[in-house]
Amino acid sequence: MNFIKKIKDKKIDGLVHNQFQKFSRGTFKNRAVIGARKTKNKYTINTSSEFANELVRVMAEKLGEKKTNVTGAIVSTSDLKEKIQFTEIKQFQGVKRYLINYELSGKEILNLLDEFPKVFFALTFNSDEENILKIKSKAPKSGKPGKGDEEPKADFCKLITNDEVIGKSFVFEKEDFKKADIKHEFVIEKIVMPETDEKDFAKIREMAKRAGKILRYSEIDGVKSVNKYEFTA
Repeated sequence: MNFIKKIKDKKIDGLVHNQFQKFSRGTFKNRAVIGARKTKNKYTINTSSEFANELVRVMAEKLGEKKTNVTGAIVSTSDLKEKIQFTEIKQFQGVKRYLINYELSGKEILNLLDEFPKVFFALTFNSDEENILKIKSKAPKSGKPGKGDEEPKADFCKLITNDEVIGKSFVFEKEDFKKADIKHEFVIEKIVMPETDEKDFAKIREMAKRAGKILRYSEIDGVKSVNKYEFTA
C-alpha cells in the first residue's frame, strides 16, 4: 500500500513519516503524481519519484527468495561504501549515487530498505514476466515550496503489473477504470515536536511530525474530482 492510500485509510506508519521528514511548513503543489492505465487485467502505473521506495518494496516482496538482475542507483548523502555493492559512485553537491548492476533476491532488497529507510532506492528489476519496475537512476526533487509548481509529470517510475491490489491502491476512486491522472498538493500546517528526553537536535528533528492535509486532484475516465485528507505523520 502506498503512502497516499495509507493516509486515506488512516493507517499511518513509519514509512509515511519518512515521506514528510524533508518538508517544512508550506504548500507543496504537484506532488505524488500518478498516470495510470488499465487494459483488461494489466495496470501500467507511471509516477513521480515519491513512490520509488514503496514500489521497490512491493516488487521485492513479490520476488521473495528468488534472484533477479537489479540495475539503477542507491542515492544517499551518507557513505555507504562498506554497506553495499556498487559498480561506480557519482557525486554532485554532496549527494552520492551508488550505481549497481548485479543479482539480488527480493529478501536482500528488503533488508537494504529496512537498514537504510532514509536512502532513496532508484532500482529497476522484474519480479516475473508480469511485474516489471523501471525507475530513473537519479536523485529525486527537493522538498522546497515552489519547486514543484511547474506542470507535473509522472515519468520517474513505471510499474507494469497484473496485481489488482497494487492497481487499486493507486486508483481507489473507481474500481474498473481505463485512464487516471492524479496529482496531490501537500499542505503542511505545523510541525509537531515530540515529547522526549532526547538531547540530540538532529534526532528530535527526525522524530518531529508534520500535520496538515493532502488535496488529491484526479481525473478518472474524464471525470474530475478533488478530495481532502487530513494527516499527522
